[in-house]
Amino acid sequence: MANRKKRPADVNQRAVLIAKIATGEIEDTADLKGKNPAAVALGKLGGLKGGKARAAALTKKQRSEIAKKAAAVRWNKKN
Repeated sequence: MANRKKRPADVNQRAVLIAKIATGEIEDTADLKGKNPAAVALGKLGGLKGGKARAAALTKKQRSEIAKKAAAVRWNKKN
């Protein structure tokens, strides 16, 4: 996305920009350039409920196996 305005590299300037976006002083449209706003909204809806829906569909045994596998990966990481 060549026409996207870059965020400042300076930490303080970036913090000010993020604060302005968070308070609604300015609108953050950098991530929406070239994207269909309706599709973005639908994607957010699916993403917000995806993990809960998946967890509800899994059995207790399946959730346990997934958790064991994740814990094994965490513990086997090389520092």
